[in-house]
Amino acid sequence: MRTVLILTFLLVSTPFFSQTEDEKQIKAIYDEALTNGKAYDWLNYLSNQIGGRLSGSVQAQHAVEYTKAQLDSLGLDKVWLQPVMVPKWVRGVPEFAYFETKPGLTTNVPICALGGSVATPAGGLKASVVEVQGIEDLEKLGREGIEGKIVFYNRPMDPTLINTFSAYSGCVDQRYSGAAEAAKYGALGTIVRSMNLRLDDYPHTGSMGYGDTPVNQRIPAAAISTNGAELLSTTLKLNPEAKFYFKQNCKQLEDVQSYNVIGEITGSTYPNEIMVVGGHLDSWDLGDGSHDDGAGCVQSMDVLRLLKETGYKPKRTLRVVLFMNEENGMRGGNKYAEVARNRNEQHVFALESDSGGFTPRGFSIDASAENVKQIQGWRDLFEPYLIHMFYEGGSGADIGPLKEDGMVLAGLRPDTQRYFDHHHAENDTFEHVNKRELELGAATMASLVYLIDKYGTVPTNKIKG
Repeated sequence: MRTVLILTFLLVSTPFFSQTEDEKQIKAIYDEALTNGKAYDWLNYLSNQIGGRLSGSVQAQHAVEYTKAQLDSLGLDKVWLQPVMVPKWVRGVPEFAYFETKPGLTTNVPICALGGSVATPAGGLKASVVEVQGIEDLEKLGREGIEGKIVFYNRPMDPTLINTFSAYSGCVDQRYSGAAEAAKYGALGTIVRSMNLRLDDYPHTGSMGYGDTPVNQRIPAAAISTNGAELLSTTLKLNPEAKFYFKQNCKQLEDVQSYNVIGEITGSTYPNEIMVVGGHLDSWDLGDGSHDDGAGCVQSMDVLRLLKETGYKPKRTLRVVLFMNEENGMRGGNKYAEVARNRNEQHVFALESDSGGFTPRGFSIDASAENVKQIQGWRDLFEPYLIHMFYEGGSGADIGPLKEDGMVLAGLRPDTQRYFDHHHAENDTFEHVNKRELELGAATMASLVYLIDKYGTVPTNKIKG
């Protein structure tokens, strides 16, 4: 009798926890992603069968055809290609570099041409080196200290910044504008320390630009590995007369036609309200672009599949967009926004994944304070999946051109600590992507898309009112 009383007391006194509809749907999304996810298989094909997808390349076109076929297989309401003209820059034969401390005494160092750079003279370029910590040092040295030399930009990423993207932002100007600025002082070329917190032998490419520098005054620009940069810097301190030689054969060709790849599920209640999820299909050519941004593309594709497979019927039109040419031109993102405005399409939300396929931590949100607060209010729904970061900030390069008053933009934010070990380098390859982390990212994105679609965003007029 006593045992029965105790059991009765426990049943009465123990709170009854029932899952809400949102908790059930989000769990279903995560369960599907972690047991039947397609993102990893899609990425395997993109990376290992197609490879690096430099804008305008044959590989980029193969990626367009492959991803369109996969979207077609998902039974979406509509799949199409959106034409966009893109730049075609080619690297040519592999670059070569060394520094010389005495005539005939040389040490080879790993370099790669920066995307958009001109070539060196056919026989290469050899000159004395001046080391600087950033563009601001050029004015201090003046023409007398720079003319006829190679400028070596050696400002490292700040290791004390926990957000490695902030560290990247703190020194990427020397990569993008370093050559254009050095040319004003008569420099013959530039060598830039790779944007990488780790010391290794991988040079990291990336976009650079000449601005309004006349064509005949443009100088070649290359990245040097972090180990190479350390060695060169030490050598120059011991022997300021050391010379640097490098040869690269890159070339800018005429623009070619490519495509954004788009698929959608038509909304059941508000079909004219469009929600976008996407990543960029192009990559640099040194690795296979698995983290940047094959991961974001396959996660975005799987978002629509996850919602379909879990039986969710979206109120609004959900659209996946795989943007072309983010890396060296932003043509795809700009074209998508241009077409959307010409058609008077009403975009209410856009989410981009372009920070690698690492463990998801949360989202940065570019929106009104009320919309940021709304998303932060869903924190408890994400907590069981270790998603905890919901902060006001940037979203993504490709969805940025869509920005209008009242629209909500967001970016998936994975853990950033390993991202720049691979960013734009030869080791951005499939084996460095963890299957479970990739799938968790896709499920996290799908969960936010679900919540935004179900509850809508806070209208601008409500905020003003």
